[in-house]
Amino acid sequence: MDSTRRRADAADNRARIIRVAREVIANAEEIRLNAIAKQAGVGQGTLYRHFPTREDLLAEVYREDVGELVAAAPALLAEHEPLTALARWFDRVVDYARVKRGVFAAVEAAVWRDLSAHSLGPIGDALTVLLDAGRADGSIRPDVDARDVILLIGYLTRLEQDEWDARARHLLQVVLDGLRRPERSVRATPR
Repeated sequence: MDSTRRRADAADNRARIIRVAREVIANAEEIRLNAIAKQAGVGQGTLYRHFPTREDLLAEVYREDVGELVAAAPALLAEHEPLTALARWFDRVVDYARVKRGVFAAVEAAVWRDLSAHSLGPIGDALTVLLDAGRADGSIRPDVDARDVILLIGYLTRLEQDEWDARARHLLQVVLDGLRRPERSVRATPR
């Protein structure tokens, strides 16, 4: 087998491992590396060659999710009006938050603090792009910024797993409604 083919196989294995790990993190109570390797169709040696520790794998899943979330903002704006783009970005936030919650629950405090510190900047920047576009077209309130929204959506960390599906998207819709620029009220004309 030539080296180009080996690199392609290694990249495919890595991508499958990350995809399966993301699904396990989002849906399972327990994260077992041997089960992830088996579901990904690789041996444990292959998994450990790519990710020497559990934290390495979980951190990579989290970093990839952050990267996808950040990249989604300009892509959504290219296809949709700002308010719709923000609503669709919020849909992605729900999926991201579910994985983030699983990762943070499974790694040591020092690891999750480091991951969180490195993701807030890029996520805030992506959110700023969406909010700026909405303010420019008049659909988003002018008095909110990315930090306001990040603080508001931080409640996702407080949802219990059994209420996630029923509440996460609904509550983000409430936040989105609060971000809309209020309609100008029609003043009654004096008689």
